Amino acid sequence: MKRRTKWIAALGVAGALALFIVPKAATSALGVGAKAPDFTTRGAIAGKVFTLKLSDQLKKGPVVLYFFPAAFTPGCTAEAHEFAEATEDFKAAGATVIGMSADPVDKLARFSREECRDKFAVASAGPDIIKGYDVALPMPGGMTNRTSYVISKTGRILYVHSAMSYKDHVKNTLAAVKTIK
Repeated sequence: MKRRTKWIAALGVAGALALFIVPKAATSALGVGAKAPDFTTRGAIAGKVFTLKLSDQLKKGPVVLYFFPAAFTPGCTAEAHEFAEATEDFKAAGATVIGMSADPVDKLARFSREECRDKFAVASAGPDIIKGYDVALPMPGGMTNRTSYVISKTGRILYVHSAMSYKDHVKNTLAAVKTIK
C-alpha cells in the first residue's frame, strides 16, 4: 500500500510538471471581438510598484496583455526576455506590453527588473482578473495559463494566442499589432 501511495503522489507531481514541459494548447473564452474586462491591480516596472488600470493603458493605444504561469520559471523567464527584446518594436507599432501572473507584486517587482529588463510592466492577476480572462490553469494554486491578447484602443480583443509553449507569443502578437490601422 505504501508503494502505491508513493507512485500516485509521484504521478501527481509529474502530471503537474507536464503542464509546464509539454507544449499544449490552452483555452481562452475571450475570442476576437469580445470586450476585454477592465481591471485595476498592482503592477511594477523597473522594480517600482504602481497601480495599473487597463482602461488607462488603452488610452495610449493597443495593449498586448500576456498571461504567464509564474515568475522566475524557465519558460516564463524566456518569454519575458523575448518581450523585453521586442519592446521597442511594440512601441514603434503603438502598443504597450503588460505581463500578468498570479504572483504577488513584490515578486513581480523583482521579475520586472531582472527578467523583463526594466522594459515593460508586469502585474498581479487576482482571481477576478483570471476568471474574467478565463486563463486559470486546471490545477490548484491559482496560476494562469499562457495566453496573449492584443486589445484595441477601444477595448476589443483583436487577437488571441493561447499555448503553454512561450515560443510564438511574441512573434504572433507583434505581427497582430502591426496590422492595426
